[in-house]
Amino acid sequence: MRRGLLWSLVLFAVLAGAAFAQDPTATAHNVLSTPKDLKWGDPPPVFEKGAQFTLISGDPSKEGLYVVRLKMPPGYKINPHWHPTDEHVTVLAGSFLVGMGETFDKASMKELPPGGYVLLPAQMRHFAMAGKKETIVQVHGMGPFQLTYVNPADDPSARTTAK
Repeated sequence: MRRGLLWSLVLFAVLAGAAFAQDPTATAHNVLSTPKDLKWGDPPPVFEKGAQFTLISGDPSKEGLYVVRLKMPPGYKINPHWHPTDEHVTVLAGSFLVGMGETFDKASMKELPPGGYVLLPAQMRHFAMAGKKETIVQVHGMGPFQLTYVNPADDPSARTTAK
């Protein structure tokens, strides 16, 4: 009985994969880039100045998969916030410290070295900072990307410049 169930599941997976592959509405885009191809610029206004941002694939402002990179100077902080969708973060260079909760608490943070990864589920309150060296993280998820600070005063895009 178990053997028959296993084969049924395998057959279902193969047929479902074949049906998806033949779906004329399904679109795929090839992305191939090298580090020298990347165009770094200012991050979106929801991030503090000092970091740099580059788009790898997709469009974080629209529905669908996106991949971006954030380059941060040593000690760069991202105050407690949350996202309406899961956030996947992989450390490419330097080290990235991540903590959970609504209050920035450096003592509670876990340091991730290059190759480290963290999945931050939707709605999870968290905070982060770059380690002692320049840090590059790759972030991917399903758009549209949105970042909501626990304390609205921490949102750089909402601040007005005093003259």
